[in-house]
Amino acid sequence: MPQPQLTVRRHDSTDRTLLTLSGEIDLDMAALVSESVQGCLNDGVLTVDIDLSDVTFCDCSGLNSFLLAALNVTEAGGVLRLCRPQPLTYRVIELTGCEFLLGGLPFARPAAHVPSPRDPAWHAAAGC
Repeated sequence: MPQPQLTVRRHDSTDRTLLTLSGEIDLDMAALVSESVQGCLNDGVLTVDIDLSDVTFCDCSGLNSFLLAALNVTEAGGVLRLCRPQPLTYRVIELTGCEFLLGGLPFARPAAHVPSPRDPAWHAAAGC
């Protein structure tokens, strides 16, 4: 059986980085997420956005890597945001109470009038 793959592409601008993830984030691939975010911190980048639009699977290992990355970035004085998660990834984030990782959404469960992640208006509201 082939191993799941995760690709990380880094796009730097003057004061922030966008990490675009593609593929599956499981126990074997979660370390790559952490290493990628740590690389941004090592380079002095304190605003890290992670585009999840091409992530096809994310288990609790992936969520843990996001939480650890958010902690590390916050401790360094920066901000980490997850952007454009697929509906199933969004649901995992929502069920675990980790919406604070999503740019533009409140800590609590989104109100009924807040667009869903499948709605283009949600992406605009999230700033991603």
